[in-house]
Amino acid sequence: MIRKANVMHVYRDKFDAYKKRHDQLWPEMERVLKEHGVSNYSIFLHEPTATLFAYLEVDSEELHAEIASTDECKRWWAYMQDIMETNPDNSPVSEDLKEVFHLN
Repeated sequence: MIRKANVMHVYRDKFDAYKKRHDQLWPEMERVLKEHGVSNYSIFLHEPTATLFAYLEVDSEELHAEIASTDECKRWWAYMQDIMETNPDNSPVSEDLKEVFHLN
């Protein structure tokens, strides 16, 4: 299992909308994540900086990378682009984090 983490940023006035949209995650988006080997996925909000910290586990980097090319993911990105920092393709602006410690 590969552990991955990254940070993103949500607009300060959109915290509630961000949480609500994830509370109502589309079944087809959940299916795509699971079919591509994603598990133990959590997102945390640091309100003072509007920073989102995401943690997930994946079966393979290659399979995980395929998510971005699915129609469901592209629709999700378009749905989220009005409440968070995004790239021109609507993907979230995201910075991968390097693991420096793990206790099992």
